[in-house]
Amino acid sequence: MSAHPGQRGPLCVIGDFAWDVLIRTNTELQRGGDTFGEVMLTPGGSAANVAVWAARAGQTTHFIGKVGRDRFGQLAAEDLERERVDAHLVETDAHLTGSVAVFVDHTGERSMVSGHGADFYLLPSELPLALLRQAGHLHLTAWSFFVDPPRAAARRAARLVGEAGGTLSFDPGSFQMIDEMGVSHFLEVTQDLGIDIFLPNKEEGSILTGGLDDPPAIAAALAELYPGALIMLKLDADGALVWQDGHGTAIPAGTNNLVDATGAGDSFAGGFLARYLAGGDAVAAARFATRISAWVIEHLGARPAPDARLRATLRG
Repeated sequence: MSAHPGQRGPLCVIGDFAWDVLIRTNTELQRGGDTFGEVMLTPGGSAANVAVWAARAGQTTHFIGKVGRDRFGQLAAEDLERERVDAHLVETDAHLTGSVAVFVDHTGERSMVSGHGADFYLLPSELPLALLRQAGHLHLTAWSFFVDPPRAAARRAARLVGEAGGTLSFDPGSFQMIDEMGVSHFLEVTQDLGIDIFLPNKEEGSILTGGLDDPPAIAAALAELYPGALIMLKLDADGALVWQDGHGTAIPAGTNNLVDATGAGDSFAGGFLARYLAGGDAVAAARFATRISAWVIEHLGARPAPDARLRATLRG
C-alpha cells in the first residue's frame, strides 16, 4: 500500500502559492482601536509550503501552480528558485497572484482570510502532462478541491500520476471549509482518487468521521473511508498518530512553545513526505516531521529562514 522508498520519479506538489500578509499583535485586539504589533509579507500557500519543506529536507521537488503576471508572481518564481524547488508556474493576466491575510493573536493562534487569486483558476489544460506522468509521488491539498476550478485540474493530475504508477498524498486542509462544502461532497470528490497517504489534523479528522474525538478512533474511521491509506493524524500540542495496517503509533510533540502556528501542518507534511519517500519508515518520518514543525511554531511565518538548529534537524 502507500508510497515506499525507491519511488521511480520526483515528488510533485500541485496547488496554491500565495503571499501571506502576516499580522501579529502583542495584546488582544481592541475593536475599533489601535495597537502595536508586527506586519510582515512572507511567502506561503499550503501546497507551496509543503514543496519548500520537502525540498529543504532533501527531496527533489516540483511545484505546479498558477500566478498572476504581476510583481508578486515574479517574486513567487524567485522564491521557489531560491528554495531549490523546480517551479512550473502558469502565468495569467486575468487574476492577481494569491494573497492571504494571516492574523496571529497574542497567544500564537492564527486566523486566515484567503483571497481568490490566480491559484484558484488552474485548468486541466494547463497541467504539465509529461512531468506528471514521470512523477513518483503527487501531493495535493484540499485548497484545490473546495471550489472548481481548480478541482478538475487537481483530479486530472491525480489520475495521470496514478495511471503511470505513482502514489498520492492528500491534506484535507481546513475543517471549516470541509463543513462549508459539505462532508458528503468532500468525500465524493476525494474517495475515488486512490489516496496512499492522508494527512489530516484532529479537527479535520473529526468532522470527516461524524464528530469522533478519540484520535485512534478517528484514524481507524478514516482508514475505512480511504482504504489502503496510511493515516498520518496531526495532533498539534499532542504530537501525531501514525495509523498503518490497523495499528497506531503515538508520536510525542517536539515543543509546546507556540509563537505562531502558521504553516505548522505544511512543514510537518513536507518533512514527513521527504523522509518517508526516501526511507519508507512512517514512524521515523513522523518523528522527523514533528521536530521540524516544533521549530516552525517557535518562529513567525510558514517557512522562516533556517538557522543552525533547523539545519541540524534537517540533516538528522
